Amino acid sequence: MSNKPFQSVCVFCGSSLGERREYQLAAQAFGRLLAARNLTLIYGGGQIGLMGLLADAALAAGGRVIGVIPKILYRKEVAHGGLTELQVVDSIAERKTAMGRLSDAFVALPGGIGTMDELFEVWTWTQLGLQHKLAALLNVGGYFDFLIAFVDRAVAEGFLRPQHRAGLLVETNAERLLDRLISEQIEAPYS
Repeated sequence: MSNKPFQSVCVFCGSSLGERREYQLAAQAFGRLLAARNLTLIYGGGQIGLMGLLADAALAAGGRVIGVIPKILYRKEVAHGGLTELQVVDSIAERKTAMGRLSDAFVALPGGIGTMDELFEVWTWTQLGLQHKLAALLNVGGYFDFLIAFVDRAVAEGFLRPQHRAGLLVETNAERLLDRLISEQIEAPYS
């Protein structure tokens, strides 16, 4: 484990609520869990969908929440107005860079292509040695089962090295996931 204190988790998730109530409940529970563990939530800054539920739950539990939102979404009035801190940046690329800089690890909850884009980019940064941070899937209700199968297929077919696959943790239990993120921090260049 690294000597650097583990203080913040970036969460990627949907700007929609999804079709199943369990996704909403999981987002709220994860926000409360981060607050209970005194971990700062870093997220996309929105007030809508799972993102809004996550932030609201963390704030209601006394947590610290930092949102990072691009100007285009800020102008569309989807920004959360009650965060501990809201950073407004010029672009989606700047948003991902800022969230990466502020975070000690990354967790994806159910979401769409934006969630996948963010997850795969930060995982790639680790693979390339640009950072030494883990990414993870909180596999709520089997939502990521097909994605996990794809990733494992990429390993089997020789397109993803097993050591790089190990940089993406998967859990169905949020507490166990946080425990792993804290204990399995990446020590050295990841190549």
